[in-house]
Amino acid sequence: MAAAPEPGEPDGGKPFKLLGILDVENIPCARDSILYGSIGSVVAGLGHFLLTSRIRRSCDVGVGGFILVTLGCWFHCRYNYAKLRIQERIAREGIKNKILYESTHLDPERKQTNGDSGN
Repeated sequence: MAAAPEPGEPDGGKPFKLLGILDVENIPCARDSILYGSIGSVVAGLGHFLLTSRIRRSCDVGVGGFILVTLGCWFHCRYNYAKLRIQERIAREGIKNKILYESTHLDPERKQTNGDSGN
């Protein structure tokens, strides 16, 4: 009996593509943005319909709500994703430099400890 694949791992099947272009499984933030956009669409459209009882205008408001919420969630998530990637890169470079310069004359920690012990 095979174990179920992890959410981030490809399972060998066809990936789910929204409208044939947006690969929801592999693009970061796409799934959450589409889900929140659809919820925003229902809330905006239904809320407008309950207030005005105008069907066509409520559908327009629902579509607008979907677009606004999807784009808002997308940009917010991508901004946070980019910040996280930058922080990871800085940490990775710092660890690499620590390993590279450890116990050499270029080690900044070694210079600080030698300067403190000389006083």
